[in-house]
Amino acid sequence: MNRFAKFSWMVLAWTILVILWGTVVRASGSGAGCGNHWPSCNGEIIPTPQRIQTLIEFAHRLMSGMDMLLVFALFIWGLRTFPAKSHQRIGFIGSFAFIIIEALLGAGLVLFELVEKNSSVFRAVAVSLHLLNTFILLAFLSLNAWWASGGLPPALRANRRLSLMFFSCLVGVAIIGMSGAITALGDTLFPSSSIGQTFAEQSIPGAHFLIQLRIYHPIIAILVGVFSLYFVRHVYQQSKDQTTQRLSLIVGGLILAQWVAGITNVFLLAPIFMQVIHLLLADSVWVSFVILAGHSLSNSGNKEGS
Repeated sequence: MNRFAKFSWMVLAWTILVILWGTVVRASGSGAGCGNHWPSCNGEIIPTPQRIQTLIEFAHRLMSGMDMLLVFALFIWGLRTFPAKSHQRIGFIGSFAFIIIEALLGAGLVLFELVEKNSSVFRAVAVSLHLLNTFILLAFLSLNAWWASGGLPPALRANRRLSLMFFSCLVGVAIIGMSGAITALGDTLFPSSSIGQTFAEQSIPGAHFLIQLRIYHPIIAILVGVFSLYFVRHVYQQSKDQTTQRLSLIVGGLILAQWVAGITNVFLLAPIFMQVIHLLLADSVWVSFVILAGHSLSNSGNKEGS
C-alpha cells in the first residue's frame, strides 16, 4: 500500500472519530458549550472552560478543524499525484467539497442556535441534512481510500441493473441514518425513564412531533435492512470474486450487529455510550456498503455467474 493510500485510510478513520465525538456533543447537551459564537468559542480563540460542556464542544471544534486540514492536505496531495482524468480525483475532490459543506452546516447549527433544548422542526431538518452530508462525505473518503489502494473505477453503464440495486440500498441506508438522527435528537430532548413510558408517549394526543416520530426509525431500519441483506446475499452468491464475497459478508454481519445495537439502545433508554456504538455501526455499514458497491461495479468485482 502506497503512502497516499495509507494517509487516505487514516483520514477516513479520523473523520469517523470526529463524527462519533459529535454524537457526544449532541447527547450531552454540549452544542452550546461555546455559546452562539463561531468560529470563536464564547468570543475567545482559546477559551478557559468554565463547564464541561464548553470543553466537550471546544474539543469537537478542534477535532473538526484538524479533519478539515487533513482533507485539504489529501486534496492537494491528490492533485499533485493523479492526472486530470484519473478516477481517483473524484474521491478526494468530492471529499474536499463536502468537508466544507460539513463545516458550514455545523456552524449553522451554532449560529442559528439549533442546539441544547431547541426542539423545532427546523432543527430536526437541519440534523437530518447534516447526517446526509456526513454520509456523502464518508462515501467520497471511502472511495478515495479504496481507489488509492488499487480499486478500479466502476463500470456503471455495463452494470446498470446492479448499479440501480446498489443505489437503492444506499438511499435506504441514508434514510435510516437521517431518521435515526431525528430519533436520537428526540431521545436527547425528551428522555424516557422506562420502556413503558417510551411506548405510552407514542399514543398521547398532541405529543411533540419528535416523540411521535420515534416509531418510524426502527420500522425503516427493519425494512431496509431485510432488503439489503437479501441483496448482499444475492451479490455474494452471484459473484466469483473473493473480495466481493468477503465485503458482502462484512456488510451483512454489520447490518445484523446494528440491529442488535438498536434493540439494546432502546432497552437501555439510549445512554450516550450506546448512541456512540450505534452510530459507529451505522457509519461502518455505510462505508462497507459504499466500498462493496465500488468494487462490485468495477470490472474486477463484477464476475457474476449468471
